[in-house]
Amino acid sequence: MSLAIISPGRNPQIWIDALKYSKPDIDIQVYPDIDRPENVEMALLWQHPPGYLKNFPNLKLISSLGAGVDHILSDPAVPEQMPIVRIVDEKLTWSMTNYVIMGVLNFHRQLTRYQADQKRKVWDMSNPEIPVKVGVMGVGALGGDVLDKLNYMGFSVAGFGFSEKSDFPYPYFSKNQLKEFLSEINVLVCLLPLTPETEGILSLELFKNCQPGTFLINVARGKHLVEEDLIPALEKGYLSGALLDVYRKEPLPTEHPFWEESRIQLTPHIASVTNPQAAAPQIIENFRRLKSNQPLVNLVNRERGY
Repeated sequence: MSLAIISPGRNPQIWIDALKYSKPDIDIQVYPDIDRPENVEMALLWQHPPGYLKNFPNLKLISSLGAGVDHILSDPAVPEQMPIVRIVDEKLTWSMTNYVIMGVLNFHRQLTRYQADQKRKVWDMSNPEIPVKVGVMGVGALGGDVLDKLNYMGFSVAGFGFSEKSDFPYPYFSKNQLKEFLSEINVLVCLLPLTPETEGILSLELFKNCQPGTFLINVARGKHLVEEDLIPALEKGYLSGALLDVYRKEPLPTEHPFWEESRIQLTPHIASVTNPQAAAPQIIENFRRLKSNQPLVNLVNRERGY
């Protein structure tokens, strides 16, 4: 019984070392040098080549190498009944929350403005703070922690999701209340899972309903944003700026207009990166459960998409 790592463009050795530390005798094969596909019963995936899993006749379990699974669910070659698990790591939540707080504080205290002033040798003490109310789209483990931490810091917060919630600790808006949600906030954080319902949700149509000058932070998935709508939204004043960590194509092509737009801040998908040492025990536990026919941990609900 083998475990296959299929993650083009990533360094597999750190994953091999972490998995071997947890289970020294585990048999690991690594893409593209997989010479015994018939032995593979569990595959660890991140941005795998679509259709590649057809090579494994005895595959029984797929694990994402991160919290997201849209890269797996978008592959029509993945059998409908194939169980999929994902990584759940407190460090991922900690890192994501810190990143979002960084973006909120930057907008609130206008660090980018002062950096521009420094280059022009401008001393401008006017309006040193922008009052903010932060709206988080997606209130699962990540979004909930962002709301908790920002609320603790004294910021007004609100949540948005696609299901009804009667006991949410903060103001909450469901999918039929999107316009009302957008009218209440001026920092918009996207932490939604990527599903057919959420793909392309960050569009010009949505931005039109934002408070003028809203600041966008997208740390979910690149496909949430209609990229060609972002600069027009900035030019029309619907948005004042954006902090982006995810993109439809990664790495972001050098000819992409976002590189040259000063109102858009870019980071290279580093807001929350899976720690192999923390993730390996979860993977090994599911590997053990698979062999002993026990219930899997962190099993993905395909209908919800996470």
